[in-house]
Amino acid sequence: MMDDIKKKQSHFIYWASGIVSICGIIFEVLFGALGSYILGDGVKQYTLTISLFLTGMGIGASLSERVTKKLILSFIYIEFLVALIGGFSSFLMFAVTAFSSDGTDALFLYVVTLIIGALTGVELPILIRKANEIGVTLQKSTARVLFSDYAGGLIGGLLFVFLLRPQFGMVKSAFIVGLINLTVAMVVLYLFRKEVKHRWVHGIIGSIIGALLLAGVFVGESIALTFEQKLYKDPIVHMEESQYQKIVITKQNEDIRLYLDGGLQLSSIDEHRYHEVLVHPAMTASDSREQVLILGGGDGLAARELLKYKDIKDITLVDLDPAVIELANENPHLLKLNQGSLKDDRVHVQNQDAFEFLEQSENWYDVVIVDLPDPNNESLNKLYTKEFYSLIRNHLKPGGAMMVQSTSPVFAREVYWTISNTIASTGLTTENLHVDVPSFGNWGFVLASREEIAIEDLNINVPTDFLNNHMLESLTVFGKDEDDSFADEDKLEVNTLIDPVLIEMYENAWKYY
Repeated sequence: MMDDIKKKQSHFIYWASGIVSICGIIFEVLFGALGSYILGDGVKQYTLTISLFLTGMGIGASLSERVTKKLILSFIYIEFLVALIGGFSSFLMFAVTAFSSDGTDALFLYVVTLIIGALTGVELPILIRKANEIGVTLQKSTARVLFSDYAGGLIGGLLFVFLLRPQFGMVKSAFIVGLINLTVAMVVLYLFRKEVKHRWVHGIIGSIIGALLLAGVFVGESIALTFEQKLYKDPIVHMEESQYQKIVITKQNEDIRLYLDGGLQLSSIDEHRYHEVLVHPAMTASDSREQVLILGGGDGLAARELLKYKDIKDITLVDLDPAVIELANENPHLLKLNQGSLKDDRVHVQNQDAFEFLEQSENWYDVVIVDLPDPNNESLNKLYTKEFYSLIRNHLKPGGAMMVQSTSPVFAREVYWTISNTIASTGLTTENLHVDVPSFGNWGFVLASREEIAIEDLNINVPTDFLNNHMLESLTVFGKDEDDSFADEDKLEVNTLIDPVLIEMYENAWKYY
């Protein structure tokens, strides 16, 4: 029978295995989020992160065979290293990104991921052997430690998604998780103090690491902000982490810019060019304008243009992230731009995935405006598929029209025409337009309807700052290096859920821009 001290020690070993597992999975998804934000292509970064972390765990588990003596002291110093390296990982990632180039930031992230994975892989075998050494049978010690580990993995993932990232951000979250690892090490040092020689020395080392991590919690984010500022051309005036993305607003003189996960969404200097082309051709091409659906557009600028039409009775705006809606309704810079459009009684906001909304909705619309981010990952790609555009078609009234922002026909020529061909594959008639938006470059749109579209007959009769009837037809003219002459239209691929051709195509198109 184990005495009371050994029972406490064995029980804490199980708790420790669960806690370090929580920390490990948080670091794993944190590194994926960092890679997605800074390096782009979320699916690629999460795939590499998971692969490297698991590889590291395998290496660590193999190396743990060599740890046969001083198990407790070995575990304590592994936790010290996890706390120190993991805690400073986000902070240093922003620093490396700000002051280096040529892929150094990617190399840094992948090396850190591999190291933390390896250290995590060493932890569990040590805990299992220590529990066995105390008097727990190998069968029980292995089962209990592994149960704590797997259960901790679920908890860690949920904590990161619903608490740490939205409430604390990526920099502060890393420091907090590092402190949790350190706390586990210090508790183990106390519980097994009789086994550890010179424990006061180890306690001092742990205290120094703790002081560094605490300093990081309180001032690390503000310092990292100066690093992150180098990622943006203009001074940052607002930054937050929502449940879904990092939201940044910059301001230089009169130029207000909105970024989501590092990607530019709008510039106040020229956004009117983009939004006028996005909205008015579809509104004038439709037989009626009473019921309008916006997919995306959480900044409220498309809604601002729509509200110029007095015959609109209802605008349904579907945007996944409530934080963007809140910002559009409260941030003075965005409020000035969108003129309080989302507060209009005719505008009804739904925070929901656009695909799911269309699957569940039974409503029909006169006009559908699709203002979604480019298809640079799996979750966004599904919003550029034949299945998605078929859903929109099935919610479009006869005589209605839709407009889809479709990336740049100059920078991503093949992507643009694939999107156009995918929309046409649903049986809709399409018309292609593009416009120069200085902050973005030459940008493309696809206008679609059940009926034939006669651009020359469209008549815009609401106030605009850029678009007029005389130039509307000219927007349908494409240069030789941006039209679809590079391929037989019948041979252009269709983007589908089963065959998501756009993802790799998009990545290849934008790699030099």
